[in-house]
This record gives sequence, structure tokens and C-alpha cells, in this order.
Amino acid sequence: MKKIRSPRQKKKILKIRMAAAALAAMILVLTAVFAEAFAPNDPYKTSAALIRTAPCREFLFGTDNLGRCVFSRVLVGARTTISATVFLVAVSFLIGTIVGMLGGYFGGILDEVMMRIADVMLAFPQMVVAIAVAGILGGGLAGAMIALGITMWTGFARLARSHTLSIRNEPYIEAARLCGVSPVEILGRHILPNILAPVLTSALTQIGTTMIGISGLSFLGLGVVPPQAEWGSMISEARAYIQIAPWAVLFPALATILTIVVFNYLGDAVMEYREL
Repeated sequence: MKKIRSPRQKKKILKIRMAAAALAAMILVLTAVFAEAFAPNDPYKTSAALIRTAPCREFLFGTDNLGRCVFSRVLVGARTTISATVFLVAVSFLIGTIVGMLGGYFGGILDEVMMRIADVMLAFPQMVVAIAVAGILGGGLAGAMIALGITMWTGFARLARSHTLSIRNEPYIEAARLCGVSPVEILGRHILPNILAPVLTSALTQIGTTMIGISGLSFLGLGVVPPQAEWGSMISEARAYIQIAPWAVLFPALATILTIVVFNYLGDAVMEYREL
């Protein structure tokens, strides 16, 4: 018989889940920040004598087709992948939230124009647009981030707009208007704090999707340019010899999966906690 938990017990369990996921995410971020200090070898040093060396004490994850230490490259690649992902989500969150608040608060033509642009962006699959834009821009990490960011802000904008619409006519907002408070101050002091939690929760859940997008574009040769270490490009480089050196593909792939799972789990836990 399934045990029925009280809301207090559920909140306690969710707090533990959030704390565990947040700790794991913090460890991943710190590992990315101090990757060079943790890396046992030079991630860009090649060696003909060490080509496709199997995992051993000196090279925990083996070496790749150029004799480079896979473990060191996975650590350094974490900085590229995680930092690019967090930066892109943060910028998209900022732009989308501002656009959504402005459209939801002022309404009229401004709202119509902004939301129709968002609708056009949402009409196409994100990765299809990203591949096309990244191809036009000629690849590179900056190009991949721009390509993904073109459509990513729309989700935050629509969410921020819907929450702004629901509270813009609340009595305390009306009172602020009657007191002569400027629209900018109303948006910053009264509306933003009330819509921040759901939009931030959405941002947490977008980290995993964004990481897949950046790694996917790098895998296709439209993102990070080798020899720069990045998990997607490492997998792409190593797939040609996966049968004779599977570790060169396996460990970057596991790092990608683990990081996505951690951030998705954190986002889901925060979302469930807010719904209680």
C-alpha cells in the first residue's frame, strides 16, 4: 500500500532533493571554473607515441587520436560547455523577461508586435533555425550561441508576459499608478519581483536543453572549432575511430549526460516545490 505523505513531508523531501541537486550543480560549476587546476595533463599537448592509449593510471580516460589526454580535455571542455550554456540562458532570460514585461504591462501595438515576432520564431523548430543561422555565421562558439539565442528568448518572453498580464491590474499596482509612480519603477519594484520565481524556474529547466543545442552544433561542426576542447566537438572528432578507441567518445558523452541530468533534476525539483 502506497504511503500518503503530508504536504510538510513532501516539502521536506523536495528541499533535500533541491539541496542535493544544487550541491551537484555547484560541484560541476566549480570543476568547470578550476578545470585547469584539476587537469593532470596539458589538454592540447599531442604525442604520436600515445595515440589512442587505453585508460590507465597516467591517463584516466585514455588518449584520443592525437595522443591528447581525454580526462584533461573533458575537464577543460566543461568550462566551455557549461559557461557558454549558463551565459546564453542568462542573456535569453534577461531579454525575454524585459520584452515580456513591457508587452504585458503596456499592451497595445508594442505587445502585438513583440508577440507576433515571438510567434514567428516559435513556428520553426529551434535546432533547424540554429543550424541554418550557425551555417550562415560560419560556425564558432559565438555563432552557435547567437543561433540558439535567436529563438530561446521567446519562451521567457511569453511566460513573463502572461504573469505580467495577471498582476498588472492588481490593487497595489493601481495604487502605485495613482501615486504617480513611473512605469519603470512599477515594473522594477512591483512586477518583476512577483514574476521572477516562475521565470527563473523556467531558466533552470532550459539549461539542459541549451547544453544539448550547443554540443549538438559543435558535433555537426557548426559550433566550437577544434582543437578547442568542448564535449560535442570531442565526440565528433572521436566518432571516426569509436570501434578501436571507444573511451574517446564515451567519457565526453557521459559528462554531457551527467551534467544535463543534474540541471534538469534541479529544475524539476524547484518547479515541484513551487507547485506545493
